[in-house]
Amino acid sequence: MSSSDEKSRDESPISQVPIAPENISIAKYAGTRFSTLKPPMAKAPNPIRLLAMLNTQQWLFFFVGFFAWTWDAFDFFTVSLTVSDLAKTFDKSTTQITWGITLVLMFRSVGSIIFGIAADRYGRRWPFVVNNLLFIALELGTGFCQTYKEFLAVRALYGVAMGGLYGNAAATALEDCPEEARGLISGMLQQGYAFGYLLATAFARALVNTTSHGWRPLYWFGACPPILIIAFRLCLPETQSYIERSAVREARGNLTGTFISEGKVALKKHWLLLIYLVLLMAGFNFMSHGSQDLYPTMLTNQYNFSPNAVTVTQVVANLGAMTGGTVVGYCSQIFGRRFSIIVMCIIGGALLYPYTFTASHAVIAAAFFEQFCVQGAWGVIPIHLMELSPGSFRTFVVGTSYQLGNLVSSASSTIESTIGERFPLPPKGKTKRYKYGLVICIFLACVYVYVILLTFVGPEYRGRKFGVADDGDMAEAAGREAVDAVLLGEREERREKGETLIEEAV
Repeated sequence: MSSSDEKSRDESPISQVPIAPENISIAKYAGTRFSTLKPPMAKAPNPIRLLAMLNTQQWLFFFVGFFAWTWDAFDFFTVSLTVSDLAKTFDKSTTQITWGITLVLMFRSVGSIIFGIAADRYGRRWPFVVNNLLFIALELGTGFCQTYKEFLAVRALYGVAMGGLYGNAAATALEDCPEEARGLISGMLQQGYAFGYLLATAFARALVNTTSHGWRPLYWFGACPPILIIAFRLCLPETQSYIERSAVREARGNLTGTFISEGKVALKKHWLLLIYLVLLMAGFNFMSHGSQDLYPTMLTNQYNFSPNAVTVTQVVANLGAMTGGTVVGYCSQIFGRRFSIIVMCIIGGALLYPYTFTASHAVIAAAFFEQFCVQGAWGVIPIHLMELSPGSFRTFVVGTSYQLGNLVSSASSTIESTIGERFPLPPKGKTKRYKYGLVICIFLACVYVYVILLTFVGPEYRGRKFGVADDGDMAEAAGREAVDAVLLGEREERREKGETLIEEAV
């Protein structure tokens, strides 16, 4: 925890009221949608100063979450980048192979529920480790599949393992982060997804069809880095935020009972918000998967791009994504979360035509700026979800809303591929060609409108504090006395530590 955070906590009352919505009527809430969308125009801090606010432990938490999220994306996109090779190996159509993508998206919600509840109850570390162990086993398994049914079965199981990681990574990286730096760090964290896609694109070019094993070495390689990520996480403690919550549960004398009480309070007070988050994440996942999963296929099938040209285009697009996520995440701290998302969707919609109808290599520029917008909007999401989520179930809510949104959007590539086959082009030899660009353009236009509308009507709690002192749900479930006792004990411990350091210095 930074010194500024400790100072503010020492000077504040033990129990505080969290930044959370009041019980207002639907009419009054609707009337605030325009007024609350107005950018707060907060002072733009120096980003270097924001980065300097994180202490060593907070940076380590960020990096372990970032690396895990990066490799999560790498492993997911291995299928997207080898669709044609998989189709040849298993003698199936492109649409049938995209079910391997769809199954992963569908089963990720199962993993988010299991591992999300485990991380909120037992801590962030061990669910994180188990997730990565499963990654290793199932990514290796994919590389050894001999039949189409085996491929689908392994990818479905992989979806369960994959689903538990996002909420844990976000909570680990962000819940101890200083409030002023959250927007920037959120944008940086989310770009682990784009960075993973970039790495997958590069390694696919290096490993796919460069040996007698065809596409398989890409999956075998994908199983290796999680070993290092596991070792990294084992060297770190639990986050301070989780330690505080665990201490409150212990102070009450019934850890499991208190945890269950917290769940009842969260469901009673926030059920409508949870539904909203799932719907919002469905739109965001339609936006990312709809713009990315079938795009390499469009470039090769419709516009006859060579493998090298596809690689260059994808690399540039992901550089745009990484830039957009970081920049817009930072800007959301100034202009607000909702406003930043809506602006990115409007610009992204305006860029759809050049993104999908440019047949020359000039499409690289459109790809850069389109993914700048897509991942720019996504850069706001980790901290936006964290701020909206009930404190006691932060990992569960962030992960499950994200993965249930994935479930709703799981058929994105299959939908685009199926509809695209209704718009045939003249074949190239024995290869059938389709107008995938037309379908992607129309599909994404509808998604952008949906995300804009849902973001407009939704809430925003920018600046919400994550400690138990500011969590009304925890106080209601565990009792204010238990919360105050833990906070008072922490305060005394910090003061004793400070006095000891002063004595040693003297």
